[in-house]
Amino acid sequence: MRLRLTNLILAMAVVLAFWSMIFAQGIPPRGQINRSTPRAKPAPDLPFDPKDFNGIWDRSGGGSRGISRRPGDDTTPPFTAKGKQVFDSYKPGYGPRAVPPATGNDPTGDCNPAGIPRALLYPRPAQFIMTPDLLVQVFSWHRVLREIWTDGRMLPKDFNPDVRRWYGYSAGHWEGNTLVVDSAGFDDRAWLDQNGYPLSEQMRLEERYTRINHDTIELKMTITDPVMYTKPWVAETKTFRLIPKEEVNGWYEQMTDLKGWYGLMEEICAPVDEVDNFNRRVRDPAGGVIHNK
Repeated sequence: MRLRLTNLILAMAVVLAFWSMIFAQGIPPRGQINRSTPRAKPAPDLPFDPKDFNGIWDRSGGGSRGISRRPGDDTTPPFTAKGKQVFDSYKPGYGPRAVPPATGNDPTGDCNPAGIPRALLYPRPAQFIMTPDLLVQVFSWHRVLREIWTDGRMLPKDFNPDVRRWYGYSAGHWEGNTLVVDSAGFDDRAWLDQNGYPLSEQMRLEERYTRINHDTIELKMTITDPVMYTKPWVAETKTFRLIPKEEVNGWYEQMTDLKGWYGLMEEICAPVDEVDNFNRRVRDPAGGVIHNK
């Protein structure tokens, strides 16, 4: 009994020492929010309009950053010969094939757009703004917006290669309480996710958004790209949690001095600020590359 108590005391001492070191460095624990405002309790049982997506939604706890939970698992479709060639040429900074980020060739590392669906996968808040004819998604990461038209238009069967977009062209329609979004016309320089899975200009993306309760939107995606994959890819289900406005600031761990200013932070990757400095400060150390001061 005395031995168990001694072990417990030692374990508590280690934990306290660890958190003391963290706070001494001025780095709040992951997920800490602004405690100046009480955290609102989840309210999944409150009444809601299933066709109203207005609000700021948090993707940080709603599934992995990849299309599938684990890169290369049995949900990942086989590559075509072209797909395997392109995949092998990509050098991601994350996942089982990770290289030091600053030595990779991830397009976002040079402040290029994330594209879709990758922007949907990143654990950052996104604001959904709905009108009768349009859903606008504003992503905190890279501070970009995406237009989903709900005015009855249909996607063409093909797109002129000169007018393709990093975020594609998107048209949505309702099937019951599920918003079904079809997208195409993508720029093939984007990656599907941070693990370096490729896409081609022929990719078609289907997203199915269902608000399953007051606080939660569920997203199911299917990627069809016959140039890169031998069959459609059904993604891991992702979820978005509604963030009460009092919590929006606190979501950003370091930004606790903006009391009363509710809205997305500006997380713009600007080459004039980021490429060299960000590599040295963040990406190189994350990949194990240490520079002498």
